[in-house]
Amino acid sequence: MNGRGVRGLLLVVSGPSGVGKGTLLNLLLSQRDDCVFSVSATTRPPRPGEHDKVHYYFLDGEVFSQWVEEGRFLEWNKVFDRFYGTPLEPVEENLRAGKHVVLDVDVQGGVQVIDNRPDAVSVFVAPPDLSTLKTRLIQRGTEPPDEIALRLLTAKSELKAMLRYQYVLINDSLESTRAQLNAIIEAESCRISRLAECGLLPQFEG
Repeated sequence: MNGRGVRGLLLVVSGPSGVGKGTLLNLLLSQRDDCVFSVSATTRPPRPGEHDKVHYYFLDGEVFSQWVEEGRFLEWNKVFDRFYGTPLEPVEENLRAGKHVVLDVDVQGGVQVIDNRPDAVSVFVAPPDLSTLKTRLIQRGTEPPDEIALRLLTAKSELKAMLRYQYVLINDSLESTRAQLNAIIEAESCRISRLAECGLLPQFEG
């Protein structure tokens, strides 16, 4: 627990590839020391400059399957022929310490968490339109044209899941979107139900 004795928020952030989730969350985390990023596990190999347990827990398929059987994931799924999952233990440790745990997960994973964790605060980051999303995917220059086309097709499907989330942020201006996300965290931290669970509601007599 933190100094006030409040359990941290479980913040689930999803959105289509190229919408700017990573940049948004990096900005948020650089400005708030009460937020921590949940490091995912994956079966894909490390990219240049990536380090185990920093960028991802890099697991082989056998170990990943074992973790699934042991219930060690908050959520997991297959994305573009690789498996990804959110290790449960570090999430719970940080929540108990009063830290807000930020999950950057795809829509499949986000919906899993929404279904299984009623305490989760779910945020969907959407582009202003599909044309803008296509431009952003092309400009980042990390995928060939055929993969960009696949990601756009996937995005159309993912956008249909937006209504499963509690909040939606239209990422048109990065700073404005960060301010909105920050406001969500502040508001959720003041929920009467959350404070009551921790015995922190003020008591007035007379």
